[in-house]
Amino acid sequence: MSMNTIASESPLLRAERDGVAVLTLNRPAQYNALSEALIGELEATFAAIAASRAVRVVVLAGAGKAFCAGHDLKEMRGHSEPSYHQALFDRCSQMMLALRELPQPVIARVHGTATAAGCQLVAMCDLAVAADSARFAVSGINVGLFCSTPSVALARNVGRKQAFEMLVTGDFIDAHAARERGLVNRVVPVEELDAETDRLAAAIAGKPPAAVHAGKRLFYRQLELGTADAYALACQVMAENMMADDTAEGIDAFLAKRKPAWR
Repeated sequence: MSMNTIASESPLLRAERDGVAVLTLNRPAQYNALSEALIGELEATFAAIAASRAVRVVVLAGAGKAFCAGHDLKEMRGHSEPSYHQALFDRCSQMMLALRELPQPVIARVHGTATAAGCQLVAMCDLAVAADSARFAVSGINVGLFCSTPSVALARNVGRKQAFEMLVTGDFIDAHAARERGLVNRVVPVEELDAETDRLAAAIAGKPPAAVHAGKRLFYRQLELGTADAYALACQVMAENMMADDTAEGIDAFLAKRKPAWR
């Protein structure tokens, strides 16, 4: 299937194939640092994808040698007023939350390095596939800036002590350590990264979208609730899910020992 990609000078490239939207951070000379323009492009693209019935899975990747180096420190140093930095971090946080609120699952395809807000971006994705040569860090502390906003996502992926150690030392961890700590799902040789990411995306794209969307929303909502409230919400969502046409088709197909024909 042909891939329709927007202009190459854009800080974010978008292509689609077989229900999968591939978003590529496109600032390779800056190691895909999150400039104001790139954050804005991500916000707008997430909003468009959220309304799309054609997109079933999103893959987030980086052009060049790295996945994402975090915030654009050079751009940030061009502003001295506190209001600018407050607005920048607020906007970036809203972009990260929009990623989580997307109905479609998002897979981070990670190569090279993912540092600071780039590591945060990996943590905010629903799934992550990493090259075995990839490295991860929340390294702001090395320039005197504690990675406060990345800490929110990091601490919700890895253990508290492991997260805090990364935050106060700025040390890198390799892809295998990232998998062991829960930051990424799969680690493969770099030459297999695209194929493995494609396999995971295709496996999800082949499932009924309504069930996947409802399941993603429920998954994150229940994590913020107590156990009893989480069960109450899960029961409600599962009962609603049972009323879906695709669910009826899936159960009938299972009982008849045939392949389901999803809508």
